Amino acid sequence: MKQKVFLLSALLLSMPLLTVQAAEPAPASHNRQIDVDSVVVTKHQAEVNNVSFPYTAETGTQPVWDEEGNPTATLFYTYYERSDVKDKSKRPLLISFNGGPGSASVWMQIAYTGPRALNVDSEGYPLQPYGTKDNPYSVLDTADIVFVNPVNTAYSRVLPGKDGKMPSREAQQKMFFGVNEDVNYLSSWIETFVSRHQRWPSPKFLIGESYGTTRVSGLALALQNKEWMYLNGVILVSPTELGIKREGPVDVANRLPYYTATAWYHKKLSPELQQLDLMDVLAQSEQFTLNSYLPHLAKGSFVEVADRQQIAEQVAKFSGLSVQAVLANNLDIPTDYFWKELLRDRGQTVGRLDSRYLGIDRKEAGAEPDYNAELTSWLHSFTPAINHYLRTSLNYKTDIKYNMFGPVHPWNRDGDQTGENLRQAMAQNPYLNVMIQSGYYDGATNYFDAKYSMWQLDPSGKMKSRLSFKGYRSGHMMYLRYEDLKQSNDDLREFIKAALPKEGQAAKY
Repeated sequence: MKQKVFLLSALLLSMPLLTVQAAEPAPASHNRQIDVDSVVVTKHQAEVNNVSFPYTAETGTQPVWDEEGNPTATLFYTYYERSDVKDKSKRPLLISFNGGPGSASVWMQIAYTGPRALNVDSEGYPLQPYGTKDNPYSVLDTADIVFVNPVNTAYSRVLPGKDGKMPSREAQQKMFFGVNEDVNYLSSWIETFVSRHQRWPSPKFLIGESYGTTRVSGLALALQNKEWMYLNGVILVSPTELGIKREGPVDVANRLPYYTATAWYHKKLSPELQQLDLMDVLAQSEQFTLNSYLPHLAKGSFVEVADRQQIAEQVAKFSGLSVQAVLANNLDIPTDYFWKELLRDRGQTVGRLDSRYLGIDRKEAGAEPDYNAELTSWLHSFTPAINHYLRTSLNYKTDIKYNMFGPVHPWNRDGDQTGENLRQAMAQNPYLNVMIQSGYYDGATNYFDAKYSMWQLDPSGKMKSRLSFKGYRSGHMMYLRYEDLKQSNDDLREFIKAALPKEGQAAKY
């Protein structure tokens, strides 16, 4: 049964937010279950770019239905809406997804675009007490935002069937856990959300991070073809391959500029490169990668010995590794090996998703790190922050565990054509623009792969003016670095405003 809780205003002395609270309703039972359909609304105040405004935060659950109208799952969401805007028809709506697959929306919600930011230092490292603080750069001044948690992430859960029994794991996978399965049910969920909140006239944008970029690329076309909902923009944060193949020599070569960035950050390059600005070093590395490294890799073992030696010396120069290490790997340096090898002489490893982070292994020998240094750091600060924030600031209380990463595997990756889906959505919709955001120190979805995907997305070249790339001096979650929190939000804000058509501008070629 859908319940709506309207809360009385009260001033929280512990934080600069105007929040509304009320006594909790008595639980219907003692079972550890999430409400299938529920809403809790709180009122707050934000200050973004020195402008103060009120907003509401709506947390709740909204069902996923099967073709017969029976609820099969319920998704937990948080919806932030600026409350001093009367005409919602011109107010953009930003629909946000994280990745994994299996990751909750926590990362971008309390560290990037939302009105609250994680309590970390200026470079993104954990601080105590754990929690959140005001985000002075949130895009909530420009767009309302809904953070959506797919099945089994955060508080979202699969529901029992009509017989009261949980569907089998195989049945759940066919319904939810795959590239196309995911897009199919989420497109229907979005349609319901937009209808319930009367946002059909509003300009709409999708933003996805990591695997979330696969998700939103597929959704761009599914929303058009299945729900007849057309978008103004798609933002790809640290994008995956989107079904755009980059195997063999391309896969190998594309890693080098990322290696260059990481080696530069840790001061492992030669003095002639180390003294240059990062962007100047990357320009040299990218040129070598495209013009020399890739063609030689394509020749495989038939490269002349002298040429092989020369290429190895250049790869060593741009990666911070020794020539011996490059040759021992046949010019093909695995990422795991790089994370272990770069700082082996210092007894440290570098992070996968953000190679500014350092780790310590049991032993210096080996071909890969013991753990991902950056992920342990992030979980250190994000997990207590989101659990506390939802319960205290947003007044959403449940005994269900908040899944930072939920059980969604095995994930069906068959038929991943999401990049082509995005291209097709752009071709059918002249309003639709795409922006990519990448961190130079991201080794999981490296920035040069992101550029490559952008170059390959539209082979005709007729839509490249609607594609843009933004890079940042941080990693996978570039917004954790305070300087990039501001810049990435500014870039997003500018993109949203530029993607809004001028009055009277029709969607046509």
